[in-house]
Amino acid sequence: MRFVIQRVKHAGVTINGEVTGRIGQGLLVLIGIAQEDTRQIADKMIRKLIHLRIFEDENGKTNVNLSDVQGELLLVSQFTLYADCKKGNRPSFTGAGSPEMANAMYDYIVSECRKQVPVVQTGSFGADMKVDLLNDGPFTILLDSAEIGC
Repeated sequence: MRFVIQRVKHAGVTINGEVTGRIGQGLLVLIGIAQEDTRQIADKMIRKLIHLRIFEDENGKTNVNLSDVQGELLLVSQFTLYADCKKGNRPSFTGAGSPEMANAMYDYIVSECRKQVPVVQTGSFGADMKVDLLNDGPFTILLDSAEIGC
C-alpha cells in the first residue's frame, strides 16, 4: 500500500464538472493499493497517517499531527502509484490491486479514517478526477507499507 501525503491549505476533487470532495487545512492523500494488501496493513498505514507530526507548532517546527490542527482529510484512490516503468516507455500497472479488491480496500480505509477524523472527503474510485490543491510547504511524503514494516 502506498500513500502520497500532501499537507495542504485546501484541496478538492471534481468529477464531470461537479465538486465531490473539498477540504480546508489538512492532508490530501493519494492511495495506491497492491493485490497483497490487507486490512491489517491498512490499519497500520492509517495509524501512521493520522499520527504523523507534519504540521507546524507555535515555534514553526513540524511537531503536531492532524488532530492537533483540527485538520481534514481528502482521500483519493490512485492505482498509478503502482506504475512499473522498468521496461520500455509505457508503464505497467500489474502491481496494482484488482479493481474489485482495491475498491473494497479503499472503502475500508475511508470508513476507518472517518472513525478518527471529523472531516473526511473523497474522490470516487475509478472515476476520471480533477484534483486541485494548494500544497503547504510544499510538504509531500511517500508512505509505503513495504518500508514501514507492514
